[in-house]
Amino acid sequence: MEVSNPCYSVLTNLEVMESLRGIKDTKKKYGLRNLATITYETLQFLEETPCKNQTREGISSFINEVKAFKLTKTECLAIVNDPPTLPLHIQLLIEDSEERLTEDQVNQLLAIIAKHLITNE
Repeated sequence: MEVSNPCYSVLTNLEVMESLRGIKDTKKKYGLRNLATITYETLQFLEETPCKNQTREGISSFINEVKAFKLTKTECLAIVNDPPTLPLHIQLLIEDSEERLTEDQVNQLLAIIAKHLITNE
């Protein structure tokens, strides 16, 4: 994925969910007829994903703890949005993971992900 305009930043699923909840809770009309439907359906989808149990603090802690792995911002975002639980899933999310990470590092990364991103509340 390429960022076409560097002035904009990407959002995690958690941030999108929080924004949509804010839109849903306001009574303002934004001039878009289908905004309520889109908001409702997107929230329904996001509430079935791991972001429903994530916190901003957990995501920040995760990002600080994985700096040693030298992951790109895009790879971190992909991991936050779709936290892997298996080494194979890490291979799909991290480019050239076989060359960049040892088996021990993959296991450490999975432990960090489980600690900060996969909570069962």
